[in-house]
Amino acid sequence: MSSQVGKYNIKAICQMLGIQPGTLRAWERRYNVIEPVRNHAGHRLYTEEHVAILRWLIEKVNNGFTIGQAVGLLEKGNIAFDISVDMQKEDYSEQLADQILDALLQFNEKKAHDLMNQAFSLFNVEKVTIEILGPLLVTIGDKWEKSEITVAHEHFVSSFLRTKISNIFHSFPVDGYLPKVVAVCGPEEKHELGLLIFTLFLRRKGFEVIYLGSGIPERDVERVIEEVGAKYFFSSCTLSVNLPNLLHLVDRLINKYSELTIGLGGAALMYLQEKEKLKYSDYIVGVTKQEWESWLSTRLKR
Repeated sequence: MSSQVGKYNIKAICQMLGIQPGTLRAWERRYNVIEPVRNHAGHRLYTEEHVAILRWLIEKVNNGFTIGQAVGLLEKGNIAFDISVDMQKEDYSEQLADQILDALLQFNEKKAHDLMNQAFSLFNVEKVTIEILGPLLVTIGDKWEKSEITVAHEHFVSSFLRTKISNIFHSFPVDGYLPKVVAVCGPEEKHELGLLIFTLFLRRKGFEVIYLGSGIPERDVERVIEEVGAKYFFSSCTLSVNLPNLLHLVDRLINKYSELTIGLGGAALMYLQEKEKLKYSDYIVGVTKQEWESWLSTRLKR
C-alpha cells in the first residue's frame, strides 16, 4: 500500500498517537506540517507518511522541544522517516475484525454491534467495509466450507453482516449522471455477501445500484435491465458447480444487449477452463479494491 494513500481519520490518528484533536488542528494551521488528503466524500484523511511525521514531532516534544523547535528541525534537516515501521505495526482494523468475529461466533450480538460502532468511529466507511467486513466474509465462508463452524454460526454471522452492509448501502447518495447498475447473484447462488461488498463500492462512487440478491429467474433479470435502462450488469459466483449457469446467463445477456457492460466476480471464477478464461477475461472485475478501480475506470472511458 502506498504511503500517500489517505487511510486514517482524525479520531484514529489521535487515538494511535495520543494527541488531542485540537492540538493536531492547531499544528496544521500554524505550522503547515502536514496536509491531509480528501476522499471522494471530501473527508480529511491522513496517510502513513503523515503518521510517521507526527510520531517524530510528538517524540521531539516529549523530549523537551517546543513544537516550533521540532518543526524547525523538520524543515532544516534531511530527515528520513521509516514509514515501513508504521506500516508493519499491527493494524487496528485487523484486531477489530478478529474481535467482531469472535463475538459473532459466540452469538454475542451486542458486543459485535459495539465493536462495529468503534470501527466506524475510528475509520472511514471504505476502510471498514473493505478491510474489516470484506475479510470477515471470506473468513466465515472458509470456516463453513471446512466444517469448522455450524450452519447456525454461518447464518447468524451472515445475517448480521448483511444488515450492516445494507444499512451502509442505502446511506450513500446517488449521482444521477452515472449509469444505472443491476447486480444479482449467479443462478443457484446463495452466497451474496461478496457481491454486496462490491455493490457497496459502486454506491460509494455514486452509482445507482439495483441490487436483486439471489434466487432471481433469468427472465426477471432481463426485465429489470430493460425497465431501469441499466448500462452495467454485475454478478458473482462462489461455488464452482454454479459456474456453467452463470456463463450461460452472461452469454445470453451479451447476445441480447450489445451496449450492456458486464462484470463478474466470485471465487468460482478461478475454476474457469483455459478457453473460458480467454473468452471471459475482459468481464472479470478482480478481487481487490485496486483491481475494481482499474476495471471500472477503463470501462467508463470507453
